[in-house]
Formats: sequence, C-alpha cells, structure tokens
Amino acid sequence: MDNKQQKKWYFRTWALVVSFFSVGPFMLPLVWANPNFSRKTKIIISAVIIILSYMLASFFLSALKSLGEYYRLLQI
Repeated sequence: MDNKQQKKWYFRTWALVVSFFSVGPFMLPLVWANPNFSRKTKIIISAVIIILSYMLASFFLSALKSLGEYYRLLQI
C-alpha cells in the first residue's frame, strides 16, 4: 500500500480547511496531531489560524455593534 492511501481522512488538507471554516480555532488539535507537519509548520499554521480567528471575531463584533446602532436609530 502507498503511504498516501494510509493517511487518515482527517489529516488531509481539505479536511483541515473544511474544519477551520466549520469550527474555527477548535480545529487546532487536528493540526498538532497531524504527523505530516513539522513543528515549524504547526506553529505557523496555528499562528495564522489564531490571527484569522481574531480578525473574523472582531469583524463580527463590529458588525453587531453597527446593527445595534442602526436598530436604535430606527426606534427613534
């Protein structure tokens, strides 16, 4: 059997991308458990995921604040 055929489905790149879009930073244990990544790669991927998650959360909170202000203006 080829080494690629033995790779678990949850260690494949597409599964990691789908899990990031599904559960965000909660997929980091999959990155750290992945035997295909070196320690340096795991640190870089983790940093990127944490930064992206922070940015998305701040955009979401900003959008909620804007919506709250908009609805407050509508009530006047």
